[in-house]
Amino acid sequence: MTVVRGLYERFRQLVHEAARFGVVGAIAFLVAIVATNLLHFRAGLGPLTSNAIATIVGTCVSFVGNRYWTFRHREGSTLARDYAVFFVLNGIGLGIQLVCVGFAYYLLNMHGKLAYNIALIFGIGLATLFRFWLAPPVAEAVAGGGQPSSVGSRVAARSAARPSASGGDEKGHPPDMLHPNGNAHGIGLPRVRE
Repeated sequence: MTVVRGLYERFRQLVHEAARFGVVGAIAFLVAIVATNLLHFRAGLGPLTSNAIATIVGTCVSFVGNRYWTFRHREGSTLARDYAVFFVLNGIGLGIQLVCVGFAYYLLNMHGKLAYNIALIFGIGLATLFRFWLAPPVAEAVAGGGQPSSVGSRVAARSAARPSASGGDEKGHPPDMLHPNGNAHGIGLPRVRE
């Protein structure tokens, strides 16, 4: 029991943030789904227009909830920067949703409520995966003022920092082979700087 309590105390803030983040996300998801259906099937707006309006409202709910409830205690960056990153990512996510809904509605001619909602939920899922995949590099770039780092450059940086397990040099070259540029590594010849 003491171990569990110790872990809880250590990760209490993270647990509370995750719970709040989940609540805000669920509310924003419900707002987007319910509003899309009301606007399309009750108010008679087009499938893409209704989804765009509802998603923008859901995005605003998510932003306000996370900014002023989930993460209100964190030292934050400027509100303008937070808005910019958040709404650019969500704008691209909205585009992904609209492609999914438009594909099902206009290309597959699936106009029923079930098909519409399946396409909508599928689009929301893809958009969420996109935002999850892209958010950390964009956040690093905004915080550091540079370009987003790609997965490849992050992996390369990690491998360069790690010494080779095979006993090679710091770049992972085997100790007894010539480098492709002709420099000898570890075979008794002087090493030429790269």
